[in-house]
Amino acid sequence: MATNMTSITDLPPLPAYNVVVAPDLISWLPDFYLSIIAPTLAYWVISIFFHIIDTWDLFPQYRLHTPAEIAQRNKASRYEVLRDVLFQQVIQAVMSFVLGMTDPPQYTGMEEYDVAVWATRVRVAQRALPTMLGILGINAASVSKNMAVSHPLLAGVLAGGHYPFLTELAGSDGTAVPTFATWELLVAKAIYWGIIPAMQLFLAVTVLDTWQYFLHRIMHQNKWLYTTFHSRHHRLYVPYAYGALYNHPFEGFLLDTAGAGLAYKVAFMTPRQGIFFWVMSSIKTVDDHCGYALPWDPLQHMTSNNAAYHDIHHQSWGIKTNFSQPFFTFWDKLLGTMWHGDTSLKYERSRTKAQEFVEAEAKKASEKAQ
Repeated sequence: MATNMTSITDLPPLPAYNVVVAPDLISWLPDFYLSIIAPTLAYWVISIFFHIIDTWDLFPQYRLHTPAEIAQRNKASRYEVLRDVLFQQVIQAVMSFVLGMTDPPQYTGMEEYDVAVWATRVRVAQRALPTMLGILGINAASVSKNMAVSHPLLAGVLAGGHYPFLTELAGSDGTAVPTFATWELLVAKAIYWGIIPAMQLFLAVTVLDTWQYFLHRIMHQNKWLYTTFHSRHHRLYVPYAYGALYNHPFEGFLLDTAGAGLAYKVAFMTPRQGIFFWVMSSIKTVDDHCGYALPWDPLQHMTSNNAAYHDIHHQSWGIKTNFSQPFFTFWDKLLGTMWHGDTSLKYERSRTKAQEFVEAEAKKASEKAQ
């Protein structure tokens, strides 16, 4: 049990709280193991979804490449891709295990207290309002007095957070103590439950995008790094969903695994925020390599960094552009590495060439059979 009192008597007292270990999200699966399993599970659920679409050719009108291109242009077999992806996910699981071991236990019970702390900050911040209005030539005290009866809450704001009518009885002796206005608590809850987690997520996404952009670009600019490591990923000229993590193990660890772990730590995320971030990153990476421009896929409309955008980077004519991944494209825009121009003719030539190759091979096979 911990009790807290404010040092300024006109501020509402902070509530007492009891902290206990937070229950797991899934009663039969500890969060520690969920953080290891969830990203890989999400990866394969989305990958299998797109593999079914591919196998049954359900949406040919939205394909970025034809089946003939997949058969003719890719330099890695499905087995090689599957093997390397599974190995990469073992590395990710080990990293998740290490990160989980460094995280402190997660507690609950302080939420009401933390919200009250933010409500106190909102109350204190109001004290600057009369001075700010005075600079503009407005007498806040006079305006507040005139509105005290008709709009008491607004009058309290103009008075610098002075709400003498907001009290409640507390303690065994029934002493009246100040309380927060409803709007102050709503703002505090919005900050605590919405704005702060959103800022943490934005920071994590920015860190990951920055990490991956510059390392990815260096992998292309340095011939040794490209031939030794990154060229393996580009054996897939025609990306498909479960090939998203087809990398050299060292590159996969450096770009994907270490980058996501760093972003998690820099953003001071909780383990549960980390689970959400890693699952979201895994799904986005798969979607970016899915090979489809689906009009009803929300991930392909959230930002301009989508399957069509990243597919350009996998083509021989676009390999020096569109380095940004997996979320936004701001580094490509800022540093002039974004592809500009129409791609329809280039894609059409690739389709035609691949189809001609497949037909020629089929003809040879038929002649040999005869």
